Amino acid sequence: MNELVEALWYILPAYFANASPVVFKGKTSMDFGKNFSDGRRILGDGKTWRGFFGGLTVGILISLIQYYALPSYYGSFNLAFKLGFALSFGALLGDLVGSFIKRRANLPRGYPAIGLDQWGFLIAALLLGYPFKSLQTGQVLFLIVITPFIHWFANIFAYKMGWKSVPW
Repeated sequence: MNELVEALWYILPAYFANASPVVFKGKTSMDFGKNFSDGRRILGDGKTWRGFFGGLTVGILISLIQYYALPSYYGSFNLAFKLGFALSFGALLGDLVGSFIKRRANLPRGYPAIGLDQWGFLIAALLLGYPFKSLQTGQVLFLIVITPFIHWFANIFAYKMGWKSVPW
């Protein structure tokens, strides 16, 4: 498999996990509507338990589909599951950290934070996935370059589908 194609194949569960919560939405925010003592929200209404677990499930399912499509890449169902969980959980965790930072910076829900929105989820996913299966440095750099474009395209698509109220 080409190294760049392999990098995209590797990160697919994280991409899908990061994009899926907008489809699942949900009503109960992960911070339960709580604020810090300064009155600012911890995460905001956009981060829900349903979206989080929906994204985690979709990411794991993508890795299992990948396993059945190309079992030699993973070697075992167990590794596919573990890597899918780690990449998906990492993507969602990175997104939560980004939301936390945006709330501390007084940025409103849905407001774009260039770099933080595109790389936070990617870096966290790569860090959590690393113990199970790693990429070469060039592959990581490729993902760092290409991910903002994929992220922007996915957001525009979600906006046009009516899943998001803003195209960023």
